Amino acid sequence: MAKKVKYYFDTESLAYRKIKPKLAKQLGYIGLFLLSSALFGFLCFVILLNIPFFETPKDKLQTREIENMKLRYAILNKKMDQINEVLEDVEDRDNNIYRAYFNTNPIPLEKRKSGFGGINRYKELEGYNNSDLVINTSKRVDILSKELAMQSKSLDEILKLAKAKNKLLSAIPAIQPVKNENLKHIASGFGYRSDPFTKVRKMHEGMDFTAKTGTPIFATGDGVVEKADNTASGFGNHIVIRHGFGYETLYGHLSKYKCHAGQSIKRGDIIGYVGSTGRSEAPHLHYEVHKDGRVVNPINFYYGNISAAEYVAISKVANQENQSLD
Repeated sequence: MAKKVKYYFDTESLAYRKIKPKLAKQLGYIGLFLLSSALFGFLCFVILLNIPFFETPKDKLQTREIENMKLRYAILNKKMDQINEVLEDVEDRDNNIYRAYFNTNPIPLEKRKSGFGGINRYKELEGYNNSDLVINTSKRVDILSKELAMQSKSLDEILKLAKAKNKLLSAIPAIQPVKNENLKHIASGFGYRSDPFTKVRKMHEGMDFTAKTGTPIFATGDGVVEKADNTASGFGNHIVIRHGFGYETLYGHLSKYKCHAGQSIKRGDIIGYVGSTGRSEAPHLHYEVHKDGRVVNPINFYYGNISAAEYVAISKVANQENQSLD
């Protein structure tokens, strides 16, 4: 299409003349066109950059990295699920087998599964598009690490108990303090009995073994003699042995000692002799077993040197509500 030519009427010559555009004006139009074109192009470029379906190579790379990160976190959480299953199995065996075997209190579930109180440990992870994923995973890792540390500490404790098992077995009072062949009879067992002096029914916290004065008395477990004196009211000459692991035994009304305070004792050692000192009606040994500061029935601790038939016979006599000798 040909460019339009403009004319004007010259009144002096009475003729039409061609209008010649000025160069500066032409250049101005050209510059204005170029500037407007540049601005329009830049505006379109900015709009395109902010349209979701338009991705630059950098955006594509970031998108791939984010998807890869989500995949890695998903794999990590799946592995933590597997680790948690194994750990729960170990915790169950720890509480119900290992700790039960070594007579140790189980670790409560709420203590094993407890989180972290106090300050927000994950504040620096907040404010991002995938903050929830990262924070929840971080929490799981921290709690799992804490559980593993607690379980490791528990197994260390079990290992120490296992190493001390032989000492524990040696320390538990496990034999009668007077041999059966030296016994006249078991005068009284553990429980409520009639007092020989007041005739009032009261708790008898041990067992009375009737035997001749001078009959040997044996330590029922390994330990250290804590007392060998007559300072305890009613027991006369008596011995207290501390065995460890919460066990303690008392031997009362002795005629004489064959040990002293501070002496190490082995199960089966002769520690004294039957007598009738203190608050006693006839020659006998009053024997007590204490566990963790509480008195327990001694009849449960004679498995080391009597048969099942002998245990039944002793149990039958000991459970009779007769009169004690002290």
